[in-house]
Amino acid sequence: MTHVFGVIGNPISHSLSPLMHEAAYKKLELDARYVPFQVEEKNLETAVKGMKGLGIKGLNVTIPHKEAVIEFLDELDPSAAALGAVNTIFYDEKQNKLIGYNTDGEGFYRSLRPELRKPLEDSLILMIGAGGAARGVAITLAGKGAKQLTIANRTKSKAEELAADCGASARAMTLNEAQAKLTEFDIIINSTSIGMTPNIGQMPMSLETLSRDTLVCDLIYSPMKTRFLAEAEKKHVRTLNGMGMFVQQGAIAFEHWTGLDAPVEIMEEAILSRLKEV
Repeated sequence: MTHVFGVIGNPISHSLSPLMHEAAYKKLELDARYVPFQVEEKNLETAVKGMKGLGIKGLNVTIPHKEAVIEFLDELDPSAAALGAVNTIFYDEKQNKLIGYNTDGEGFYRSLRPELRKPLEDSLILMIGAGGAARGVAITLAGKGAKQLTIANRTKSKAEELAADCGASARAMTLNEAQAKLTEFDIIINSTSIGMTPNIGQMPMSLETLSRDTLVCDLIYSPMKTRFLAEAEKKHVRTLNGMGMFVQQGAIAFEHWTGLDAPVEIMEEAILSRLKEV
C-alpha cells in the first residue's frame, strides 16, 4: 500500500518540499508519495479532517494556514502549543488523532548546532524581526538555554511581546539600538523577508561594525546568499543561510511520520540541485 504525505497551502506550486521528501522515499526505498495540495481557507476544515478518511499519514502546513489549522486538530505537541502555529500534522491511526507539531525552531537549531563555537548557554544572540519566522526560532533558542536573546524590530512593541514569551533571558530593542551594540553579539539572525526577491539588494541592518567572531545567519534560502550574508562574508565572518533550517524541519516531519531517520544529505542535495537551476 502506498503511503501518502503532502503539504497544504495557498498558493502551493512554489513549494520545494515534494522534491526533498520524494528524494528521501527513493533513497530508503519506501512505497510513499508526497503531494502538494492547494487548499483555500474555506476548504481547510474539510481538507484536514479528510486525512482520516483518506488515510493520509502526514501533512506539512504552510502559508496561510499555520494558525487556522489548529482548531481542526485533536492534539497539539508542546512546540506547536507554545508557538500557536502548526507546520506538521501526523495522523496517529491507532488513536485516530490528528496531532499538530511545529518543527521550524528545532529545524533551525539542528542547522545551527554544528556551527556553534561555544555552547548556546554562553552565547549572546540577536534576532532581527519579530514575525512568525522569528517566533519559532526565538522561543526554541530561549528554551535551549541561550544566555541572552535580543529581539530587534522596527516596531519595538512587537519585539517586547515576543521577548516576554521567550522568558527572562530575552530582551527587546529597536533596530537602531541593536545596531549600536552589534559588536556584542555572538550570533546574528535575520528572520525578516528583507533580501528575498524582489528586494535582493536590501539588508535588515548594516554590518559595518560586525565583530570577526560573529556567526551571521539568514532564514532565507532563496537566494542562497542574500546581500546580508554577502556583506558578512566581506567581513570574513562565518555565515549560515536558511537551507539547513528548511531541510532539517522537513527531516523532523519525515521522522514523525515514518519513525525512520531522515536521509538529510539526500534531501539537501535535492533542494540544492533545483536551486542551482534557477
